[in-house]
Amino acid sequence: MTLNELVDFSGLASEAILKEEFDTEAERDLAAQQMQKRIAEMRSSVERGLTSDKASITGMVGWNAKGLWEADDVLKAPLLKRVQAYAMAVNEENARMGRIVAAPTAGSAGTLPGALLGVADHLELSDEHLLNPMFLAAGIGKIIGQSMFIAGATGGCQAEIGSSAAMAAAAVCELLGGTAHMSVHAATMALMNTIGLVCDPVGGYVEVPCVSRNAFFSVHAVSSAQLALAGLESVIPPDEVVGAMASVGRMLPAELRETGEGGIAATPTGRRIALKMLGENTDM
Repeated sequence: MTLNELVDFSGLASEAILKEEFDTEAERDLAAQQMQKRIAEMRSSVERGLTSDKASITGMVGWNAKGLWEADDVLKAPLLKRVQAYAMAVNEENARMGRIVAAPTAGSAGTLPGALLGVADHLELSDEHLLNPMFLAAGIGKIIGQSMFIAGATGGCQAEIGSSAAMAAAAVCELLGGTAHMSVHAATMALMNTIGLVCDPVGGYVEVPCVSRNAFFSVHAVSSAQLALAGLESVIPPDEVVGAMASVGRMLPAELRETGEGGIAATPTGRRIALKMLGENTDM
């Protein structure tokens, strides 16, 4: 199945994914049980991340999610704060070597739970409402992965955070009553607006800028869902957007694909941090 095929499905997009993936009701029931466990694990990582200020193994992050969660909501925007805090909570748990659900990768693991769980909790929706949107998110990730490896090392951060934002946007859109047409366009707009994003982790660790990047792109996903639900669409067909992302990923130099040799990682401070982690002299 392609995104162009999914966008024309007459029912919910998740139903198309389920029909594509599972031949029998028994297989579908087993998958549902497994997906419920994934949702529970996501919730656990969010809860642990919101209450811990333990530093990561490098000491660069570990207190951001808790700090935001406990801070005054100066913008009076509880959904925004919740989505950002949830996303960072998951990625800081990852940075502490805690248990998380890669969605689709560890480095982009906070975007989907940040957006989907954040919106659901804001609207006081139970986890039962999350099951089909989660299957849709998985299906979107699989379709994108057929055109480009979902890894910063192969396509830059656009392949990781872009894919996770697309997955989250589609899931949130369906959670809020969106049709297949709307959900696919939500995913497409989320992906389109991450094209060109490089993977530049300081010291090669999935911490800076990765933790805050998940916070930003969980909001990006919710924004994409909101646009799609209002009837906005991508001018460029969904599959062409995926192709464009894959093409740009192949063009990116190695320095901008998770090597820690370009972008933020290559700044003077980034290099000093990397050398310090290696125990080398940081005098420059």
